[in-house]
Amino acid sequence: MEAEAVSVSVSTTMEGFNFNGLLRLTGCVKNYDWGRNGKESCVARLYGLNTGGKIDENQPYAEFWMGTHDSGPSYVVEEGRTTTENGFANGGEREKLTLQDWIEKNPSVLGQTVLHKWGTHLPFLFKVLSVAKALSIQAHPDKDLATLLHKEQPLVYKDDNHKPEMALALTEFEALCGFTSLEELKVIVQTVPEIIEVVGDTPAKRVLDLNEDDGEEKVKLVLRKLFTEMMSANKDVITEVLAKLISRLNIKNKARRLTDKEQLVLRLEKQYPADVGVLAAFLFNYVKLNPGEALYLGANEPHAYVYGECVECMATSDNVVRAGLTPKHRDVTTLCSMLTYRQCYPEILQGTKLNPFTMRYLPPFDEFEVDRCILPQQSTVVYPSSPGPSIFVVMGGEGTMTTSAEETVAEGDVLFAPANTNITIATSSGLHLYRAGVNSRFFEE
Repeated sequence: MEAEAVSVSVSTTMEGFNFNGLLRLTGCVKNYDWGRNGKESCVARLYGLNTGGKIDENQPYAEFWMGTHDSGPSYVVEEGRTTTENGFANGGEREKLTLQDWIEKNPSVLGQTVLHKWGTHLPFLFKVLSVAKALSIQAHPDKDLATLLHKEQPLVYKDDNHKPEMALALTEFEALCGFTSLEELKVIVQTVPEIIEVVGDTPAKRVLDLNEDDGEEKVKLVLRKLFTEMMSANKDVITEVLAKLISRLNIKNKARRLTDKEQLVLRLEKQYPADVGVLAAFLFNYVKLNPGEALYLGANEPHAYVYGECVECMATSDNVVRAGLTPKHRDVTTLCSMLTYRQCYPEILQGTKLNPFTMRYLPPFDEFEVDRCILPQQSTVVYPSSPGPSIFVVMGGEGTMTTSAEETVAEGDVLFAPANTNITIATSSGLHLYRAGVNSRFFEE
């Protein structure tokens, strides 16, 4: 980092927790059905190393959470004590203190600007995802809709916050994000007869009759009608139509190479037989990220992660409106009514170089940014103080992180850094880590 850094030393003792610059945390694991099994999963490895929890080779490990959300809170680890599963330190329940509890008793660690905007709530939720099969076709509500949904269905929509998010690829990563262009949509309607069989001739003809002179709102209305008719179709109709679609594609595959999206549809149907989301996949952009590339998603934008592993960051929320490719609760009416129906390919972030080892990914959301730091052997980098808090996760290697004291870190370690903390990171063998923090542009404003 090129800017001059101001280092501060924070030292406090609270309920037996000795804190001197960096706070060690245990994260929370989610065993969703779409996760990768056992040690094939990056999430499982991180969870095992971070908490000491035993890995079940037959269990899917989908998400590793680092933050303060009630659905998967992080816990503080007392200095010098060995952690066990679920955030306990050897010594019993006395040590089970959530990061949120600790922040509320030490609010200055967030910095004055963050406190003024979000109170004592950490504004971002940091995750690692291991995706073996597609997640649901979903969208996240904006703030107003999140408040309404939480009030009406608190058991389904767990909080009243919006959930913009960003995924940064650790491996090659596949996703469906946003609706295809009008040009591609017309081709799809003409070449996928099963869509017309589901929605009828009229919505399809409206798509084909659109032209460049039609206003954006008219195009959105036509797309909305098409998508809503498809997602609301009778399940028996979908089952019959998908059988025809898969049979047709298998025959075509003998005569020509299928398109990437046709091949994807065959994969999705094996994962979610007779699911309307298989057909809906034709309407979305199919995105493939290389490691080190990121995409971000605003409120009310449809998406579905398909395959791969990533670091994910979002506003602190767990609100998901689902309508396909899932055994979970579906809310088709809400999803179809909330979407923006914008037709554009998502922006792919390559990151901005902060120094030879660190890239920063800045989405257009105040709540978060992510840094990717890969240190080679015998190297050192300085993270200057940020006006807001940070969470670091070590993905590989080992080294040290030094504030007013030196911490030895290795794969699986998760650390919270208060606002205005200058950190020197060094390694002799190599170190790979990620940092989540409040968006730097927020403080510039």
